Amino acid sequence: MPFLFQLISGRRQQLSLAEVERVDTNAVRTLRRGGRVRYRYRSQITGRGTGFVFASGGRRYREMVQRLFPLIHDDKIDLRTRELRDYLCDPKSINRDLDWLKLAPSDVLDNATAEFKLGGKREHVEERSDAHGISPSDVERAILLREVGNKLRIAGRLREAGEAFRRALNVLPRDGRLIYDFARLLRSQASARGDARLLSRARAALRLSAMRADEDAALLSLIGEGFLECNEASRAERSFQRAIELEPRTFRARLGLADVALRNGKLAHVIHQYRDAAHETSEKALVRYARREADYYVRLNDDDHYLSAELSRINWLQTLTRVRLLAARVTNASTLVALIGTYADQAIAGIGWALASSSLVAWLTSLLAGRLLSARRKPRSID
Repeated sequence: MPFLFQLISGRRQQLSLAEVERVDTNAVRTLRRGGRVRYRYRSQITGRGTGFVFASGGRRYREMVQRLFPLIHDDKIDLRTRELRDYLCDPKSINRDLDWLKLAPSDVLDNATAEFKLGGKREHVEERSDAHGISPSDVERAILLREVGNKLRIAGRLREAGEAFRRALNVLPRDGRLIYDFARLLRSQASARGDARLLSRARAALRLSAMRADEDAALLSLIGEGFLECNEASRAERSFQRAIELEPRTFRARLGLADVALRNGKLAHVIHQYRDAAHETSEKALVRYARREADYYVRLNDDDHYLSAELSRINWLQTLTRVRLLAARVTNASTLVALIGTYADQAIAGIGWALASSSLVAWLTSLLAGRLLSARRKPRSID
């Protein structure tokens, strides 16, 4: 497809680093067994109307992440892209770190309890710290355990990541960034297991990390984004506001407040936050992105016909997404029926192949229609 596009249009599809506006990464679980989860990552890089999509699946994706993402400005990448940039690595290097740290193997951790009490009473923590003391080597080991825990989480080895964070928190129980990383692990575990109790613990850990973030504006902005992922819009707003009070030129916090305002249906606040964000950054691509978003929401706020058209487009997109998911499931199920029916009854096999082909056509149609509807509508000129 890129070759055909270049052949027809006569121009190459390319994007310089300075023109990159956003990098967003999505994660999909493809396999879960015991304490391990297999993740597939999909990273989308956009700017100036051009977009590239990279899917994980081996060494080439890791090389792209390690070489490209560190060159992109920090305010242009989302939360998961940042984590991939910092912690995605070769599994062999993780195993070497585990051997050096002498972390318990996964088969031992599978039989161990997953419960871990975070925090505890303040006086007990202080008494423990005063009684035993924390040596510089212990702090260094705790920092390394935090880094390895994050690498294990990105690799989908959640049980081992939990053990690494448990040991690190035993040394540094009041470190705000360590508690934040532990909250991210709890959220990954809650998502993998479908456990509402773990999600509640993740939210509690985020609240605790916000309390112990001190005056770290960057950490408070990350905590706010974590609250948004957990659907805690009011707490996210407070974290973003604190970050801006500490550091007024915080672009990510402005975008976070715009997201909160959009969830609350306050378009005027969304416009205000995007315009402020455009003034708080020196990156030309970010200024262009923030101004474009502000202009888009101005049109939504001022033109009822445009707002109605956009709402209709978004509703159609959501419907097509549901159709695509249903068609994919029907395709997989009917293919399985057709393969089994080949050995049982040819009539059953024929029905299975017919269903599979029909649902595959529906999947392709919904995919192409979704691509057409993904772009925002251009407003009509007023005569």
